[in-house]
Amino acid sequence: MQEYRKISITKDEIVPTAERMRKAGVILAMIHGYVMDDGRINISYEYQIDDRIESYTIEGENVLPTISHIYDEAAAWPERELNELIDVTFEGLDTSKRLFMPDNMLDGQGQIFVTPMDELIEKVHGKKKEE
Repeated sequence: MQEYRKISITKDEIVPTAERMRKAGVILAMIHGYVMDDGRINISYEYQIDDRIESYTIEGENVLPTISHIYDEAAAWPERELNELIDVTFEGLDTSKRLFMPDNMLDGQGQIFVTPMDELIEKVHGKKKEE
């Protein structure tokens, strides 16, 4: 079984951690995020170090620095995805185009998970879903 280690960090530690990992040749496995029960956002940067995963986790921050200048598309894609789906802003990240949702989808972000499908269809297309 692969070892998993969770480490809490602050948003000011994101870039230095990524720089240290990149310099050491460590792979950025993924950046995950979700909205916790209390409404705060949890973001984790998961690095594969030999046979273990180290997860550097930030809770309660909606604005974080991008690490796309350090890990290129390995960071840019999940950061853009999290920006689009759960309303996290990554400072310095180009979010001028959406990944998944049409550009005219909704004003604001992160609404795809909390808005019923019928309501989304009505907002996007101006009509109710045909039954």
